[in-house]
Amino acid sequence: MPKFRLLVPVVAAVAMVPLVPALASAQGLDWKPCVSIAKGWDADDQRTECALVTVPLDYADPAGRTIDIAVSRIRATGERTGAIVFNPGGPGQSGMKTPLTIAGSKAAGLLDHHDLIGFDPRGVDYSASLQCDEDDAQPDPSSSEKDQARFLAEHKAAANAACFAKDPALVKSFTTPNIARDVDRVREALGEQKIGFYGVSWGTALGAEYRTLFDSHVDKMLLDSVMSPELNLKTMDDDQAASGENTFREFAAWVARYDSVYHFGGTEPQVEKALLALRAELTAHSRTGPDGSPLNGDAVGQLLAYPRPQWTEAAGQLVAIRDGATPAAPAAQPATTASPKTGFGWDTERTGGNSFQQNALLCNESPSPRDFDAVWQDRLDRIKANPVTGSFGFYEPMCVGWPQPATQWHFSAGKSPLQLVGHAFEPVTPIGWALAMQRHIGGSLMTIEDDAHGSLSSLPCAAAAVTFFDTGQTSTQSCPGDPVPAPKA
Repeated sequence: MPKFRLLVPVVAAVAMVPLVPALASAQGLDWKPCVSIAKGWDADDQRTECALVTVPLDYADPAGRTIDIAVSRIRATGERTGAIVFNPGGPGQSGMKTPLTIAGSKAAGLLDHHDLIGFDPRGVDYSASLQCDEDDAQPDPSSSEKDQARFLAEHKAAANAACFAKDPALVKSFTTPNIARDVDRVREALGEQKIGFYGVSWGTALGAEYRTLFDSHVDKMLLDSVMSPELNLKTMDDDQAASGENTFREFAAWVARYDSVYHFGGTEPQVEKALLALRAELTAHSRTGPDGSPLNGDAVGQLLAYPRPQWTEAAGQLVAIRDGATPAAPAAQPATTASPKTGFGWDTERTGGNSFQQNALLCNESPSPRDFDAVWQDRLDRIKANPVTGSFGFYEPMCVGWPQPATQWHFSAGKSPLQLVGHAFEPVTPIGWALAMQRHIGGSLMTIEDDAHGSLSSLPCAAAAVTFFDTGQTSTQSCPGDPVPAPKA
């Protein structure tokens, strides 16, 4: 899952669908260039069209309150045979720009025969995004680690409660099944009997839910960086910590291979011992980094679990820290000032995501503890089991004090063509989740030899995705990811 706690046609079947109703429904969408109606849209994007699809707030009360779901489209460039709906994950992440992203990626061949469809899930940006105030209060730095964590959790819980109270019915509706039902309303509005679906990260759970509820409306489905079939934020933190611990051991072995460059030791155990000693030293005696931030044990710990393409950078910074220097600060990013949101629909300032929607959806569906002391004990147990990465977990504390009981996912197998894509070394959605999802709902699993999140569309083996959506042919191949850079002398 990205920062937001962070990715189809059968011609004969399409030919059997009555054309007049499909065309009439498709024409019912009021497509306009996104740049002409959507606040904050990139002026350089002249390809993407936007429209709104009205859906029930509560599908148990279809005649009641409604909300609008923002949808985007880039039309097929060749002979059109269908449409593919995309969700990039999160949850809480906007998908409106995903068609343009895919059109510029190594999966651009999908556009030859398919309209590419993006959307904002309910509660995100143009789709009834709830406006909430952030609580940026900070704990007393002299208090204990547990007391600081309790302070942050309780302040976050109070902010969540205040946002929940603004529109309880809307917040309660932030669930994966409801968003899957919204996707089906999008399908109907497009005039399609069946749609393709391409989901990444949490988008794989959305795809699994859509296939569970609407398998007969799925043409083909591809799920990249697959979620576990059972959502529990405690288990998410546990599994990600265990995967990160493996990354540390693999990093240590890589550093040992280049001992002539880094001088931390010539064997994996020697390097592990040296790096953990360095973390302990900085924990006891922190320094000040070039940007004024503390250079402490936590900063060293983050370097121990960097992704493979950044191992050279991480090792170089660890050498600098060991030798008494301070590593160079990251390149400064241009300062940005967030514009205030001005309302629902196209007048809402586009931010790319909504962290409260993510928080709400995960807590509406995870049975993880609502009590801080239980969450803290889970953290201590996680650190004991995973000394290097056990403290990194941030999902479980999100639900402290959440006022709504959880209703969990329940996915089932279907008959529509399904391609799963797992990443052999990834810590965000560990490969074990893809295997568990495959056992639960079926499908073929392609494995990418990298630790990147949702990287299929950026790699040459994205050609397999194009073949799948064009022909239905799945793959069980293993394909290479981006290589680990060689260290500099």
